[in-house]
Amino acid sequence: MLKISLPLRLQLSLVIVIGAALLKPYAWSNLVVYGAIALLWAWLLRVPIRKLGGLLGTELIFLSLIALPLGWERASFLLVRSLICLITMNSFLLTLPPHSFGIALKGLPVPAPLKQNLLLAGQYLEILLSEVARMQRSAQLRGLNGAGGWLRYASASMIGALYLRTLERAERVYSAMIARGYNGQLPIDSTLRPKERFILLVAGVTASYLTLSSYFKVI
Repeated sequence: MLKISLPLRLQLSLVIVIGAALLKPYAWSNLVVYGAIALLWAWLLRVPIRKLGGLLGTELIFLSLIALPLGWERASFLLVRSLICLITMNSFLLTLPPHSFGIALKGLPVPAPLKQNLLLAGQYLEILLSEVARMQRSAQLRGLNGAGGWLRYASASMIGALYLRTLERAERVYSAMIARGYNGQLPIDSTLRPKERFILLVAGVTASYLTLSSYFKVI
């Protein structure tokens, strides 16, 4: 795994996701560039491919149910763009040390209430990842091996159960955090070094160019 600090890893992931999300609809050439960047990011972080594929499959099932009624052309662009965003953020989450999302979040230049909401969302995503892993093991024990068997198992019987189990577990985790004195603030400090700020600036300028060029047809 590439050794970069957790705050920088999070902020670079957000630069890629925000840039791709703001692309002009049907700007396929720019989207392909973002796709290459997302794959490069996953490779640099040394993401476990099997875990990433299983998680993406589950998430894309949800997205397909929402996007397909919009029409094939629009749905295809939305799904590919969503896939790029999911590859980027899942690469960050799957390579994140346990319970360290708050450390990465601390250096994010956003208001404290938003940080608190993001922290809780990050805790939920960690729970979601663990539940997906448990579902995969359960599917394997039932003889559903391979990506196709896992997706059939998830789409046929476990999507609703996954939501309910993660929601109930998230509520228990939050109650435990409150019982241990959590008040929305983390007693840590996490700032970017000058070199990391330069890297983030270069990434931000590159993403801004790619996104804005989709509206002005520069590339």
